[in-house]
Amino acid sequence: MWILYQAALALALLAAAPVLLARRGRHYLPTLSGRLGVAPAGGAATADGRRPLWLHAVSVGEVAVAATLARALPADLPLLVTTVTPTGQARARAELGERAAVAYLPFDFGFAVARFFRRHDPRGLILVEGDYWPLLLRAGRRRGLPAVVVNGRVGDVSFGRMRRLRPFLGPLFGPVDRFGVQTAEDRDRLVALGVPVGRLVVTGNLKFDTPEPAANPDLAGRLARLAGGRPVVVAGSTMAGEEGQVLAAFARAGGGDRALLALAPRHPERCDDVAGLLAAGGLRFLRRSALAGAAAATVDALPAIVLLDTLGELAGLYRHAAAAFIGGTLVPTGGHNPLEPARFGVPVAAGPSMTNFRDIADRFDRAGAWTRVTDAGELGDAWRRWLDDPAAGREVGARAAALFAANRGALARTLALVAPLLAP
Repeated sequence: MWILYQAALALALLAAAPVLLARRGRHYLPTLSGRLGVAPAGGAATADGRRPLWLHAVSVGEVAVAATLARALPADLPLLVTTVTPTGQARARAELGERAAVAYLPFDFGFAVARFFRRHDPRGLILVEGDYWPLLLRAGRRRGLPAVVVNGRVGDVSFGRMRRLRPFLGPLFGPVDRFGVQTAEDRDRLVALGVPVGRLVVTGNLKFDTPEPAANPDLAGRLARLAGGRPVVVAGSTMAGEEGQVLAAFARAGGGDRALLALAPRHPERCDDVAGLLAAGGLRFLRRSALAGAAAATVDALPAIVLLDTLGELAGLYRHAAAAFIGGTLVPTGGHNPLEPARFGVPVAAGPSMTNFRDIADRFDRAGAWTRVTDAGELGDAWRRWLDDPAAGREVGARAAALFAANRGALARTLALVAPLLAP
């Protein structure tokens, strides 16, 4: 069975390789040695004889959750953090590189997994939100590695797929000792997929417990100079096919004469394409990476748009926004986290696609803590309304900030869940 599984995985990787290399080869090729279990981890060393606690976080969102948990763990506990995506790896090194060793999750092949375990020899595994790889989990179980899921969730699409495969899910869930999940619905879905209810506990959503991002006075000062007195509107974590709609909405709201748009694509490797779109539209824009040379910008040369082509600054940028849009919601990709602007009381607009954050979206809907839009026209109208009437925007933002504050507390419950992994 395991030989057949690895053969199928190899065929899937071979089939996907041409597309990945064509679209994102310069990002994925340098990661191959890490994914084969060969490359050493970067960041804080763990070669002091103590076995590290291993936290696995797929990408940027899960890394933020892992960082929240890591900061609450004993300071002298060695940590290992793995990711799947290059953007997640960069975020992990930036946020946790001084606290943990950071590496790529190995491909789920026996030789790569064995190399990984020999190199790192972890004491326990914490899976952030899930990401179950059967051969890796099997190898960990055979080594006596305890495994716990934190901030677990089961999305609509994943549940539909896994429900059809329920008889074959034992290798995915069997090696996991405990599941800490975000909601009662996530718990019930895992029970329906065959996980014993005694291994499940509802701990809440750690995204509500993330610490406030550090202020960046240099960026704030440069942004204020470029805004020239205009309010700042942030479109965060936009996806392919969405920037055109955001630009149409920005024009409807008054464009560069009315505000400064900070546009942040979800994947930095798309920034060149987005810059081409802005240039083709004749829009005045400046890359964030070029802001060091923008100090002398005159009023006549102020840009309409700042393209955020750097990592790790979006969450803190929201504190300067008069209005925001959550990307990945006007295209069917499942949405992104609206809590980053909510914590600062920023009025937020989001499209209909929020299946990846359905519980949070339901809470925002019930509290009237954001505005739902269906297209560029409605997004532009929402932005214009908040720019014309800042008090109305502050009312929406205040409801979002109150919701954010009221739902904190998952961290303490999660720490209780993982306490057995911390024992010597």
